[in-house]
Amino acid sequence: MSLILTREDYFPATNLPIAVAERMPQPSFPPHRHEFSEIVIVWRGNGLHVLNDRPWLITCGDVFYIRDNDCHSYDSVNDLALDNILYCRDRFRLSLDWSQLLPPQDDDAPSCWRLTTRGMALARGVISQLERESRKSDSLSIQLSEALFLQLALILRRHGYAADRPWALPEGEQLDLLMSALQGALHRPFDLSHFCQQNQLNERALKQLFRQQTGMTVGHYLRQLQLCQAKYLLRTQDCLISEVAARCGFDDSNYFSVVFTRDTGLTPSAWRQRFLPQHASLSDKIKA
Repeated sequence: MSLILTREDYFPATNLPIAVAERMPQPSFPPHRHEFSEIVIVWRGNGLHVLNDRPWLITCGDVFYIRDNDCHSYDSVNDLALDNILYCRDRFRLSLDWSQLLPPQDDDAPSCWRLTTRGMALARGVISQLERESRKSDSLSIQLSEALFLQLALILRRHGYAADRPWALPEGEQLDLLMSALQGALHRPFDLSHFCQQNQLNERALKQLFRQQTGMTVGHYLRQLQLCQAKYLLRTQDCLISEVAARCGFDDSNYFSVVFTRDTGLTPSAWRQRFLPQHASLSDKIKA
């Protein structure tokens, strides 16, 4: 049974609708749920965020909207820095249609979003003000907190895009362009040199910027994205290991098994049997 984080532990007063929890760094944290909703914004580093049993490789610019009935955890963290903006909709006083400002709270909505470099700069300033105001319980401070939360929600909508829908990237900078391209390259080889030539970017400078912001090389980041996708497919779909490998950018299923086993300590078939034993098939056992 997952841990439950209560409102009393995170909101200083019962009338406060918003709280900011800074995690710099964010340690590994076991599966848990909340009695509130939250927005997670990642500033630097990397790690594994498991949301409702789906693993996501996270790094700077990633954004998650966590509902109060969601279960999530953090693992394999490396200098991971993030902010949690906690909120209770039932405590809001401003008469606003939040359904137009926050992503739909249903299973079909994207789980992971990304924020452009420009959006991150704008969000930082708003969150800094929100962190100060959200500690106060007087009426004016609560209204200002809600106004700042509204401003943050608008920034995230204007400068954000779904991580698994990279074609929807708004106008961004070079790091945003690269992140978007990598999200769309999980099933095929990615040529960084060609990408830089196509977008008139300095390859060496882009590599340095990427490593500075994420703590990983471009190649390592892409490989971890592919492995996260493989873990998800193995847990949710009953298809051949070779098909999973192909859909995650591996031409050789044997090489995929070697890489997967080195990363997780389990073969692809063993991983599937551990989480979804009812989906294990004879063909998987033969291929592993």
